[in-house]
Formats: sequence, C-alpha cells, structure tokens
Amino acid sequence: MWALRVSHSAVVDAWRERERALRRLGHRVDVVSAAVWSEGGRRVALSVRPGEPVEPARTVGSHPALFLYDPRPLWRALGRPVDVIDVHEEPFALATAEVLVLRWLRRRRAPYLLYSAQNIDKRHPVPFRWIERAALRHASGVNVCNEAAGRIAERKGFPGRARTVDLGTDLTVFTPVAYAGTRREVPVVGFAGRLDAAKGADVLLRAVALEPAVRVRLAGDGPEKHALLDLAGRLGIADRVELLGALAPEGLPDFYRSLDVLVVPSLTTRSWVEQFGRVALEAMACGIPVVVSDSGALPEVVGDAALVVAEGDVAELAKAISEVVHDTDVARRLRAAGRERAAATSWDRIAAEHDALYRAATKQWAPADPEGRPLEVVVVAYGQPDLLAGALAPLPGMRVTVVDNSSSPAVRAVADAAGAHYVDPGRNGGFGAGVNEALRRVDPRSDVLLVNPDAVVHPADIAALRTALLAEPDLASVGPSQVDATGAPARVEWPFPSPIATWVEAAGLGRLRRNRYVIGSVLLLRREALDHVGPFDDERFFLYAEETDWAHRAVLLGWRHALVPAARATHVGAATSTDPTRREGHFHAAQEVYLRKHFGTVGWQVGRAGQVLGSAVRGVVLRGDRGRAARARVRLYVAGPVRSEIRPADSTVRAVTS
Repeated sequence: MWALRVSHSAVVDAWRERERALRRLGHRVDVVSAAVWSEGGRRVALSVRPGEPVEPARTVGSHPALFLYDPRPLWRALGRPVDVIDVHEEPFALATAEVLVLRWLRRRRAPYLLYSAQNIDKRHPVPFRWIERAALRHASGVNVCNEAAGRIAERKGFPGRARTVDLGTDLTVFTPVAYAGTRREVPVVGFAGRLDAAKGADVLLRAVALEPAVRVRLAGDGPEKHALLDLAGRLGIADRVELLGALAPEGLPDFYRSLDVLVVPSLTTRSWVEQFGRVALEAMACGIPVVVSDSGALPEVVGDAALVVAEGDVAELAKAISEVVHDTDVARRLRAAGRERAAATSWDRIAAEHDALYRAATKQWAPADPEGRPLEVVVVAYGQPDLLAGALAPLPGMRVTVVDNSSSPAVRAVADAAGAHYVDPGRNGGFGAGVNEALRRVDPRSDVLLVNPDAVVHPADIAALRTALLAEPDLASVGPSQVDATGAPARVEWPFPSPIATWVEAAGLGRLRRNRYVIGSVLLLRREALDHVGPFDDERFFLYAEETDWAHRAVLLGWRHALVPAARATHVGAATSTDPTRREGHFHAAQEVYLRKHFGTVGWQVGRAGQVLGSAVRGVVLRGDRGRAARARVRLYVAGPVRSEIRPADSTVRAVTS
C-alpha cells in the first residue's frame, strides 16, 4: 500500500520511526514534513537520512493549529497515485484544511485519515469549527492518543470509531541499565518538559521542599524558567535544584537513567490538559519509576505502572516521591510494570495499529475464509417467547446471544433450552442498546448476524450470506430476501432518509431513489466494519432507524451494503409489538433523530415541512383509514415526533427538542 503522511512533527527524526516500521511491513510511505519546527523548547531542522522519502516544506506560522505549509511540496506529493493520505494534524487546523483543499483540486479520491490529541471539548470559532466539522465528516479514519479525544472527534462529526494509538517509544534507544540494588547517597528526582505553568514544575519544587533527602533535575526551557529559579531560592532548595535547559532528543535516555524517579506533575488549565505524556513512557522504558498527576490522559497512559497523585497536591506528591525513593519494593514493582507498559508502545506495535487504520480506510484485506471466522448470532427480544423459540429453532449448535429487554423468565427459559447465552440488561433501552449489550460480550473477532425474534433464517441461507459478504472487501452488511408469514415477498432494501428525500416521497417519486441500505430484521455485519464504524452508538433510536444510522455512517466511511437474493428468510414483521400507534410513533421519532443527527436542525425542519405537506395532501385526497392516518401524521409532525414519542416506563429517554 502507498501512503502519503503529512506531519509537521515529522521534523523530529526519532518520531519518523513509525514510517520506518510501516515500510518494514511492506508499505511505501512518503512524508511531507515541516522544514523547521519548535519541539521541546528548541527549534529543530529537518535532517533526512539517505534514501528516506521525506520532503521538507517551509511553514508560515508557528502555532500547530494556525500554520500553513508551502503548498508546492504538498501539490507534488498529492499528484502521486497514493492509496491513503495520513494527515497528522488536528481536524480544526489550517494545515488540515490546506491539505484537503489541495486534495480536492488534485481530484484525488484516495481516502484520508486525521489525528487528534484534543481532549478538551472546545467550541472553536469560525472558520475553525467549519473546518473541523467538514474534515471529520468525510475522514475515513481518526487516530487519537487518548480516549477523550476520540469521543470528542466522534461527537463532532466523525462517523466511525476513533482508534486510540499510543505515541511510540524507540525501545532500541530508551533502554534500561542494570540496576545493582545500590542507592545514591542523595536520590535524584527528575522533570522533563517545557517550563510553563501548565506543566507543574513549581508543584514539584514545592514537594521537594517537603522532602529534604532528594535533589531535583529539570530538563527543559520555557517562560517559567526564571520564576522557578526564584521559587527554588525562596523555598531554600536552590542548592538541590539543577536546571539543565532543553535537551536534544539524543540526550534524553542518559538523563532518564540519571534519575531515581521521574515526575510528571501536569496541571489542568482552562485551555489545556495533558494529552499524553510521552516522557513518562520513555522513562519507563529506561527502567525508571514514574509518578504522575491525574491531569488529563496521564492516568490512562501509565495505567498501573506508575503512582498517580492528585494534580496540584504538593503533600501527596511529596509522599509519593518519598515512597519511591525509600521503599525498594515499590521502586522494583514500578520498574517492572513500567518496562512492560513501555514495551506496548514499540514502534512496531504502533505501525501495526496504523496498518489496521490504512486497511480499514482502503478496504485492502487479506482474503477471508468463512470457515476460519467465528460467527455470533444476536437476537434482541422483548417478550413473545413463542416467536423467539421459532427464531432459535433453526440455529442449533451456533453461537447465539439473546438480549432480553423484557427481563422475562419465559424468554430466559426459551434461550436456555436452545443453548443460547442469555443477557438481561435490566432495562429496555431499545433495539440498538440491546445489540450493543451483545457486542460487548461476543468474541471480538466475530462477524455478527442480527436476527429479529419474529424472523426465521436457516443455516444454508446464513452460509450464502457469509459467502457473499466476504467475497467483496467493501461490503459492511448483507441481508437476505424476505417473505412474510403468508409467503408474500417483503421489502428489504430501503433508501436512506434525507431532507430532500422527504419532498421526493411527498411528490410520489420515492421509487426513483437509489442510495439504499438493508433493514436489520436479518442482517449480517462484517467484523472489520463493526470495528471501523463502531456499535449502534446512538441510543436515542429506540425501535427503528438504528441500522439506518449505522449503515449511513458506514457509507460515509467507504463501505457498501447489499441484498443477497440467493438467501431467504421469513419475517412476520411487527409481531413483537402489539400497539400500532406506539409503533408508528417510534418510527417517526427515529426519523427526526436521524435527520437532526446527519443534517442538523435546518435539515430536520426541511424534512419536517415535506412530511407535513405530503401528509396533508394525502389526508385530503385519500379516504378511509389511509386518509385518517395521513391526517394523524400531520398532527404528529406539527407537534414533533420525538416530543410525542411514548416509550416504556423502564426505558432510557434522551430528549431532542422539536
């Protein structure tokens, strides 16, 4: 696979190990990097190794979100027939917009990936808010260095699941020295980072003042340098503080090895919170115990391999430092756990994560054999044990999970009799929530077959579905043809809702619409697509449109959906619901949620107007029950479907303003 990677931070030679590791996996990776950039308080000029496909680009501006590249190197690189474009810049950055505009001008259809570390949910001013929304909406992948950044990217428009990937550590450079068990006469506490208020070096100095038996070494530079020296003097510890200035990357391993403990005392501010903490992992790789504050992503990054203290708590930090330097068992445990945690961030592992991102974006998978892939059947039930028994009867020997939204002993008895795994979520959160309960429990390697409890599908038809799904690398889901209880054909493929589509339907031209998905009554989902798109993540959908939302997000990520006519299922349809009025309410509430989510408030109001107009015309023209239903629909849309929806008392409702 041929990848183009754009990253201002690729100016640091050590951080291009990701690309070197990807090349070892067989990929071609071209890089466009800033020619000069400030990293760790010092300006770094790009130095390219012989034969390394890295092209420098001059930059205008120095803020990571406010700079632009010289467009000429980007233009040349985007003219190559690359398979994927990996933009290692924030979604809201001007540089991201520049790359995507040049991609459009070059008429390149290669999918692109974005990176984010932003773990504060900020509402950016225009035009950055628009750049962010558009970039995320059309990205084929997002990799983040902390979980919070991933959730923010998803909330702001990325249609899939952001993938959390550690920042890498070069384990051939950051290596431990043999620990002989001897102690320094005066233990050394270290800090590495920019000397600004948010990094908390002043908290460390105050903690050292409470622990007289240690010295401290500060590696870094920044605006707080002189204030820290003044503070050390006022605290009476100036003779125990050594300020080294900003170190070159090659000087960091020896610095870490000179310590007994590294401290990362970061502080959360209104505009910044710790996004990763690379220095903690580098020190761990060198066999040095680590203490961190609980700011931002630090606890997530270090796990149980470091001591974590409350940010800004001087006394607690002093106690933790004392524990590490005076308790050999604590130090020994942290050294072992730290080396294990750092090993998980090797560049080879990071490259494997990016390989998975590239394959999801391009749909370049190894050939798949249905016999070698596990399959899990998921049934979300609500009462009606007789129907459930009929659905499970053709599936003996298959791995089946039944999620019972009704918490019914009769449903449990049917599931147990069929040998299915029974799950009681303790609430009725709707179909999508039930599917998600199952997805949290099934084998993470499995393809997943969703079967309604009022549907029947046989093993031969399931096999036909699996063969069809795996024959095309970009198929996210497939469904069988269906008949109802009388044997009459039932409609399986439906066009995606949209504001304009509502008016097309109102004009009676719905049959002309083409962009379609397959309904979820019997639906086989590909594992790679589940990993890429994520689960049925929006539980505002209660009974309808969950699969529509998932299918639409999959399409945005480059996937397709298909009907497999050779496979057949029987679907009674609505047999698990005894109240048609309430069922109708659930359906139209789901339409409102869908339109608001994917087209915004304006899109919803356009679609709403089309529904009101079309239903009003039908209410005048049609007679009998059809006319009355059309007039009731007018009243429903005027009042607001979500506002009017009636859910079971034990379900969870998240309001959407009409």
